Amino acid sequence: MNFERIKSLSIFSTPRDEGEARARKRYLRIGGFTLAALFLVLIVLPFLIDVNQFRPELESKASAAFGRQITVGHLSLSILSGSVRADHIAIADDPAFSTSPFVTAKSLKIGVELMPLIFSRQLTVTYVTVEEPQITLLKTAAGKWNFSSLGAASTQKAPKPEKAGATTAKNFSIAKLNVIHGRLSVGKTDSAAKRAVYENVDITMSQFSFASQFPFRLTAQLPNSGDVNVSGKAGPINAEDASKTPLEAAVKANNMTISTLGIIDPASGIAGVVDLDETLSSDGTHAKLVGRLTGKQLKLSRKGSPAPKTVAVKHTIDLDLDQHMANITQGDVAIGSAQAHLTGTLQSQDDAESVNLKLDAPNMPVDELEAMLPALGVVLPSGSQVRGGTLSAELAITGPLVNLVITGPVRLSNTQLTNFDLGSRLGALGAFAGKAASNPNTSIQNASLDARVSQEGKKADNINITVPAIGVITGAGTVSPDGALAFHMLANLHGGLVSGLAKLEQVRTHQSGIPFAIEGTTSNPKFVPETGGLAQALVAHEVGNVAKGSVPGESAISKGVSGLLGHKKK
Repeated sequence: MNFERIKSLSIFSTPRDEGEARARKRYLRIGGFTLAALFLVLIVLPFLIDVNQFRPELESKASAAFGRQITVGHLSLSILSGSVRADHIAIADDPAFSTSPFVTAKSLKIGVELMPLIFSRQLTVTYVTVEEPQITLLKTAAGKWNFSSLGAASTQKAPKPEKAGATTAKNFSIAKLNVIHGRLSVGKTDSAAKRAVYENVDITMSQFSFASQFPFRLTAQLPNSGDVNVSGKAGPINAEDASKTPLEAAVKANNMTISTLGIIDPASGIAGVVDLDETLSSDGTHAKLVGRLTGKQLKLSRKGSPAPKTVAVKHTIDLDLDQHMANITQGDVAIGSAQAHLTGTLQSQDDAESVNLKLDAPNMPVDELEAMLPALGVVLPSGSQVRGGTLSAELAITGPLVNLVITGPVRLSNTQLTNFDLGSRLGALGAFAGKAASNPNTSIQNASLDARVSQEGKKADNINITVPAIGVITGAGTVSPDGALAFHMLANLHGGLVSGLAKLEQVRTHQSGIPFAIEGTTSNPKFVPETGGLAQALVAHEVGNVAKGSVPGESAISKGVSGLLGHKKK
């Protein structure tokens, strides 16, 4: 019974199902015709709409907005992507800098609203993407950039808009402006120096406008190696000088090679690799930079070599953009556990950078600093090292970066010069000193001097060194750029080390010390007795003995000569 009922019901429902099937087929045919028609329209429309008719308007609006002549190549329309593509774009440079283009790009993609374009022949731009641009940034000796005049119509006369109310810098805006796979070249005008080149430059700006603030992000590959990432907000763009546009940004750079950036003259000898983690805020006239710089493989002197130790600098810098001056209000320098403080100013003027800095370095552990000596061009005697104790310095660092002058007192306490036996090196002074105890290391209780370091060499005045095993050594001298030593010293030796001849010289000169010179090189110093005064004293002493009729068993002259020659009289 139930089976028959079900069967009967299925029989009655068959015609209705067939009707629905026929309806579905009709809908499918209609849908297929519609899609085909739309597809045909998408294919045909680009040929029916000549977007090249908008090229003069596009060039005019863009030129008026940027204050530069902008030329755009052949335009083509893509309905599917809702965009217009130009096969070339060029933006003229400020004529005060160059007649070559400021920017050239392989292609330009412009997002457009299709309905106004199709039905009203109206071009409404929603986004712009510049592909593979070549951008050249130039800076004058006075500190002015070639992009400073962007947006300033007075700098270069752009074509006058054909229609009233056409785009100007004030009302020009784009929802999204992109630069992808760019190449940025940065250099100075009238300079033979190689320009710094940044590859794979990508820039994204949202709600870009000359008249309001807009978010942005920039990433790039640094010259030689490394990368940089800058993100934040900028604007409104300064109509008089675009380089003074207000800005708030976070800046991060990794493996930034100093010598390839075009910021510091390679002639200064300053080199190395730097990481940056900064925040930058600017009102267009004054700016503040707060963050941390980490330096690796640093070289701080022309004669220096890369240091194996990392240097970290936590800093706060106030920038005067009009005067091109930076004031370091905080500069905490860390070399391991060694801490120093750097303050002062940096000035950029007439294509040169100069500094006026103070470095306060109290009680820095010598073991942390020893690895930095090569970076400063300091060479110790071959095979020797400085170990233990502390170093303190109060240094003034002044002058142009290519010829810095460093002056100030340096003090060393309770340290050792390992693998250097000062007692044996003073063996040349045996003519007037007894034998000092031999020791492979030289212990230094205190050492102080007034230093002057410059391109011309190093100078040390008021040297005062206390060596417990020997005595007190004083003097002054110079180190040439090639490492040649020229020091005149005075050794005030312990009593047991002073011979009668030495005492005689002290009486003659009324000085409590023995004169000697340090010659040779920093890697191989030589200690030489200054014997002129000794000889004169010996002669005078012997003449006096003869006049008195005294005849010594062995004269002081013979003893002195034997000592100076390094052997005993037979």
